Amino acid sequence: MQYNEMLRCAVAHAGNDHRLGAQEAPPAIISLYPGTGFEAHVDAVINGGPLNEFKAEKKQQPTGCKASMAVESNVEDRNRTAPFPFCGNRYEFRAVGSSQNCSFPVMVCNTIMAAGMSALSEKIEGGMKARDAVAEMYKENRDVIFTGNGYSAEWPDEAAKRGLPNLNTTPKAIKHWASDKNIELFEKMGVFSKEETESRVEVMYEAYNTTLSVEVSTMVDMVKTGFIPAFAQDLALYKDAPDLLGDRKKLYGSVKTETEALEKMLAEVPHDQAAEAEYLCDKVKAQMAKVRSLVDDAEGMLDKRLYPYPTYESMLYHHHH
Repeated sequence: MQYNEMLRCAVAHAGNDHRLGAQEAPPAIISLYPGTGFEAHVDAVINGGPLNEFKAEKKQQPTGCKASMAVESNVEDRNRTAPFPFCGNRYEFRAVGSSQNCSFPVMVCNTIMAAGMSALSEKIEGGMKARDAVAEMYKENRDVIFTGNGYSAEWPDEAAKRGLPNLNTTPKAIKHWASDKNIELFEKMGVFSKEETESRVEVMYEAYNTTLSVEVSTMVDMVKTGFIPAFAQDLALYKDAPDLLGDRKKLYGSVKTETEALEKMLAEVPHDQAAEAEYLCDKVKAQMAKVRSLVDDAEGMLDKRLYPYPTYESMLYHHHH
């Protein structure tokens, strides 16, 4: 709860902006799913109960098949919409991107864990009973526990009420990396100096801006060297049957126009790293989505013999061909 933004920064990069919140990936809101049983135990401790009365009971999980017996499973089912779900014998940090080197997220998780242990130790060494110290920390961080559906439309509103930030793009997350509390923690734990923490911001921005710039350039090149020539050949097929053209000419022209607009936007990127990241994220990506949508429409009209790249059909169902 105390270092929510730091944890979000640990998985902030261009590829993860597409992934978080979809395809069984958790949302960008960082929360903890310990399971409903442990959630109840936390509340009991906060209200004065003992620490050692939680027991993760096993249960019988039906398979949904009449010919199969139920199987034994943990009482706390893993929640695929949670960044940090409990999975029986461990917690998983499920927000890490597939292209990431996991050492950076692991370092951040360990630093936050060390900060928690340090805070707990200070309370106990200050004279507080262990049970009361844990109960106080549970109370301070209770709002980070969420055992509901992270994909629901209500969760972002509920998270905001709890004080959990929804940093759903990399530029939004990077802004929080070199905050005063993060710099102080890294120095206290002996992980980064102030200068090292601040320099990481430049690394994050450069990686994000470079990735987006390469993606834009690639998209423009694909349209200009692949789709436009294919469109021209496709239109030529209808020179003797103009009534069959349909909306091809208009659609193909729109692809060309919007791609030229995208190319122009890339040429006007600001030189400041933070401003460039926000510009690429908020404006350029929207234009890329527009071009992509038009090309998707064109895929359904273009003579498949002329299509310059693998279609969705060929990629998804190639084993049927």
